Amino acid sequence: MAAAANDFSQGKVWRRIMSQAIPLTLAEIVHLLYNVVDRVYIGHLSSADSMALTGVGLIFPIVSLIGAFTSLFGTGGTPLFSIARGARKEEKASRIQSMVFILLLYTSLALTALCYIFKRPVLYLFGASDASYPYADAYLTIYLLGTPFTMLATGLNGFINAQGFPRVGMLTTMLGAALNLALDPLFIFVFNMGVRGAAIATVISQAVSCLWVLRFLSGKKALIPLRREHMRVERRTLKDILSLGVVGFIMKGTNSLVQIVCNATLQSYGGDLYVGVMTVVNSVREILFLPVSGISSGAQPVISFNYGAQKYSRVRQGIKFMTIACTVYTTVSWIAVLMFPRFFVGIFSSDAALLATGPAALNLYFFGFFFMAFQSSGQSAFQALGDARHAITFSLFRKVVIVVPLTLLLPRLGFGVDGVFMAEPVSNLLGGLACYITMLLTVYRRMGRMQEQAC
Repeated sequence: MAAAANDFSQGKVWRRIMSQAIPLTLAEIVHLLYNVVDRVYIGHLSSADSMALTGVGLIFPIVSLIGAFTSLFGTGGTPLFSIARGARKEEKASRIQSMVFILLLYTSLALTALCYIFKRPVLYLFGASDASYPYADAYLTIYLLGTPFTMLATGLNGFINAQGFPRVGMLTTMLGAALNLALDPLFIFVFNMGVRGAAIATVISQAVSCLWVLRFLSGKKALIPLRREHMRVERRTLKDILSLGVVGFIMKGTNSLVQIVCNATLQSYGGDLYVGVMTVVNSVREILFLPVSGISSGAQPVISFNYGAQKYSRVRQGIKFMTIACTVYTTVSWIAVLMFPRFFVGIFSSDAALLATGPAALNLYFFGFFFMAFQSSGQSAFQALGDARHAITFSLFRKVVIVVPLTLLLPRLGFGVDGVFMAEPVSNLLGGLACYITMLLTVYRRMGRMQEQAC
């Protein structure tokens, strides 16, 4: 009965997507509280002005890199898992899920060790100064301890959603984030531990989320539980996971590259203040992009399942709905930023200098934000249908071919720090349209032909 209730080939497609997307979005909002709440509290520390927030912002590339490896295995495995489940190949789905667990565990331990070894030179490479480094170092030293917890919780939570339990997936992050919300002020202010206290609260919260995920996937409620006998690496399955997961890896890995280039350029042209401004801008973007991510994440298992079930008209319906919903939302978000930029900046800092410079940078960065809907919808469609080549190409195109060169070039052409913030909207326009139009001309059109043949 549970399997029938979670059959994505039945019922209205948009309802199936939203039944996944709403709890996933709520889960991602709560998940974001892990780091956003830290930034809110740290940004209002009276003793450090904006320097503590700047220091914490310097670890964004490392967080993105950890997220990239999580996506390499998590987002590589879940579409294959959904396709196998849609084709009623539960044994294959179980092997994929259990292998992802092993890959996440071993990789998280290796990344933790490497980050500790190269911590100091890396932070200076990312734009740290002698003033901001102590804050970045204090936070990162403790934050890295939670790497295995966050990779397992985030990477495996997608399998809970792919089995049709998005509410359970939502609870994964709600438990940890609620704990983080409660522990942050306790460690930061009551125990007077500052940025170290924020990191401790985050690690504890990540551990709770991890235990919740493992408990569910090892229990009787899971349709396809983790199985010890399947916890081994099979070369062919690994190749399939990596070929598809490299999409998420490159997307997040290039995020890390962009953040490094932005911080280093801003440090050269504007100093610590503008690195702090970018921390705020990135934080606002993370918040406003969450529903887009939730809709895309909710659509992917539905699209993948119907593709595996050979329901090609439903695949096309899913892509249409995902695009419309994301476009409407990002348009409304852009209007909100244009009208209330100071409000968004004020969430993360009460520093007078940040409040004076942040709103203009925010408006530049978010100009034409709705074009991000086309990038997200196009790449999600490619990924859900197993077309890793196109998904990789357009992720690299937007960030490596457009954003990074513009971030380095525009400041030198006389735009100064404004040039760094202008690179993002240009990439959204060019990269987003190129990605979506290509998706329409390739996989979307192919689904139409396959549906006609099936009839």
